Amino acid sequence: MKKSAWWVLGIVVVLVAAVMGVHQISHSAKAKTSTITVGSMGSDYDIWKHIASSKDAKEAGLKIKVQQVTDGVQLNNGTAQGNIDVNAFQSYSYYEAYNKQHPKQQLRALGTTYLEPMGIYSKKYKAISEIPDGATIAIANNPANTARDLLLLQTAGLIKLKANFGALGNTNDITQNPCHLKFKEIDDTTGPRVLKDVDVVLISNTVALEGHLHVLKDSIFHEEINQSTRSNINILATAKGNASNPQYKKLVKLYHKKDIQRYIKDKYYGTKIEVQKPISYLK
Repeated sequence: MKKSAWWVLGIVVVLVAAVMGVHQISHSAKAKTSTITVGSMGSDYDIWKHIASSKDAKEAGLKIKVQQVTDGVQLNNGTAQGNIDVNAFQSYSYYEAYNKQHPKQQLRALGTTYLEPMGIYSKKYKAISEIPDGATIAIANNPANTARDLLLLQTAGLIKLKANFGALGNTNDITQNPCHLKFKEIDDTTGPRVLKDVDVVLISNTVALEGHLHVLKDSIFHEEINQSTRSNINILATAKGNASNPQYKKLVKLYHKKDIQRYIKDKYYGTKIEVQKPISYLK
């Protein structure tokens, strides 16, 4: 080969190497600054908007975009399909119910965030003992919260459920209903709005806060904060294939930063109790 040919070949090799190097640097920079989309709703959406703009997120090298979705099933579907990277809204029991109902669209829990009690509310009665025979009770129409509502009614002494009552349990699993209660299933995000229309409504704390209700002050009965409610601890979840993503796992640590927790406690009146436990604790 002539010297001129070697010279041209050398230039081509150098140019290719340079282009590859630039591509790798560009790709590396993109990886470091890639945006994580967190899907959420209600007060959790507000919390993650705060976290996304926090100094802690910047120090952790996390760029977070928070997307609001008002339907839990759609939010889980979007996460399982990869349209949303991580979601922050659901309890472990809600997550379990979703996975049981969607075997081809599995989610995985990344870590725990907080526990907030479900409450029983009424505009007509001030105590469980005042609820009359034949009263109408509004409960959630989604499987996970339907089951949670019924378990709380059992704890309150109003009904009795079958022994193997599970995450997808419903009113057909009631074995004793001494007060002849009637059940009306509603979109659980509408709980505060139907308070005047029925005798009693069960409302999750996130929804209650949106309706300016304080579960520890305004409910006539609520879940106790102890190990018996651990399946109702909230989690961060992602698609099954993303469960080992180190950037996503950083979101769990970020949530538990002291100043983030101070903000949450002050803003939500202590109704969101921090839980920093391994996922194995919930199983």
